[in-house]
Amino acid sequence: MTAKKFLAELKRRKVYSVAVTYAVVGWLLIQVVTQVFPPFEIPNWTERLVIIAIIIGFPVALVLAWLFDFTRYGIIRTEDLSFEARIELPPLASSTEKSIAVLPFNDLSAAKDHAYFGEGIAEELLGALAKVDGLRVAARRSSFWFKNKEAELSEIATKLNVEHVLEGSVRRDGNRVRITAELIDACDGFTIWSETYEREMHGIFALQDEITRSIVDTLKLKLEISPPPASRSTDAYEAYLQGLFYSDKSTEEALRRSLEFFERALRKDPQLGGAWTGIAKAWLWLADAYVPPLEAYPKVREAAANALKIDDAEAEAHVYLAESRRILDWDLDGAEAEFNRAVEIDSNSTPSNYFFAALYAARGEREKALAYLRRTSKIDPASLWVNNFACELYRYFGLYDEAIAAGERALQLDPTFMAYGEPALAALYREMGQVDKAIAIYEKARSLTGWPGFGLAITFARMNRPEEAHETLAAAIAKRRYTAGDAIAHVHVALHAHDDAIRELERACDERSSSLHMIGIAPEFAPLRSDRRFISILQKIGLEPEKVFAATVA
Repeated sequence: MTAKKFLAELKRRKVYSVAVTYAVVGWLLIQVVTQVFPPFEIPNWTERLVIIAIIIGFPVALVLAWLFDFTRYGIIRTEDLSFEARIELPPLASSTEKSIAVLPFNDLSAAKDHAYFGEGIAEELLGALAKVDGLRVAARRSSFWFKNKEAELSEIATKLNVEHVLEGSVRRDGNRVRITAELIDACDGFTIWSETYEREMHGIFALQDEITRSIVDTLKLKLEISPPPASRSTDAYEAYLQGLFYSDKSTEEALRRSLEFFERALRKDPQLGGAWTGIAKAWLWLADAYVPPLEAYPKVREAAANALKIDDAEAEAHVYLAESRRILDWDLDGAEAEFNRAVEIDSNSTPSNYFFAALYAARGEREKALAYLRRTSKIDPASLWVNNFACELYRYFGLYDEAIAAGERALQLDPTFMAYGEPALAALYREMGQVDKAIAIYEKARSLTGWPGFGLAITFARMNRPEEAHETLAAAIAKRRYTAGDAIAHVHVALHAHDDAIRELERACDERSSSLHMIGIAPEFAPLRSDRRFISILQKIGLEPEKVFAATVA
């Protein structure tokens, strides 16, 4: 570490502040001792002892300031210097000079039945702009979150940290489409470019390129866009757009519908690699929640492999192939290689960074996990899934302030997301001893879904209410077509039923639960860390128990 960096680190760890405060307080104490002790005829050796203790305490205070922080949750170990600075991550494909968010285009069709088309046009433009050197493009989930929300342009720009916003509308009438696009300077709200296009659907690909070029020219950038393949089918493209639209939903019905559209697209154009990536994505999100992993992940692997046969530079397909290797083969090194390839191709991709953070967290590589997690949050700040995931990982690593901030952002973005995933903020409150807050969030989730979550059962168990915990666990299992063993094991550990917990973890191992790798760092499983059966499971799935345990605060 250079002298400059060392001095900056002293400042970050508040060593300077402690030194000044200690010196002032120490000097005042010495003045009090020298003035007060003599009149009361306190022996001189006592006065000298106090002064020596104050002097000796000075370097001790500095060492403690370097090592620890005082927070509202108690004394915690100070985080090491900037993870991003210490870990060599591939650079983000972005620049602070130019930035843009692409909002989903509004559907102005008479029947209002082409929302998928407006989102698809925006997604294609977003993807093309993301390849431009020197232009930072806000992630899709964050940009699309503002759809149908009454948000001021300045609010959108602030939350996404962009200078420009592209918005527009589509009107479909038979085989003709009318697209209006508008590029706005978010600083002053003025439109700096707008255009309206009317085309036949067969010219839609050229139209997308034309709009993209116009935007880039406006931003004084250069872009080379390869013309679309001559064999590309407009019917296949439309089916692909509909598949994308439904693949971003969380319900089983929507995900299965996306599969139908992607398969339809491939029947019309077998070389449409994006449709294979869409199929991999849909099966990934169907797995565990709705479909047993051993049924879903082989289809994830097959679809991702097919996408990469068509285009090896498809970053998202590498992510899904990595996940299939991690889960089906317990091949963590192979998964890491695929994630590295994905980040190399597209360092701004949310899936690439999101899943990479999870892999490193599971392996106990705390600094790398936090580096990729923070990068994901920077890339996709308005994604409720990213914020909920961040809340969970920060909790595992004892970073409670950051965990609360991320968890609260997730609930602010969309309180109803709890209908499709357990709120990490509730688990955080439970671990902090604020069970009333935890139960309130879990009960809100129950009101949205109609059934309780496993987190509520854990909370009841921690409150020494075993009957309610058992009832809640039974209700949570009964409402699901498939339940991963590690989800049930969480509750058994809280109930001190360790044999039952191990049995469920072994089932999760046999069935290839995708979340099983997290049991090593999850504080809920800390009571099992001395159990040789638990150690054996961790080793079987490719983890190093001692390394994993050392990464957490449990």
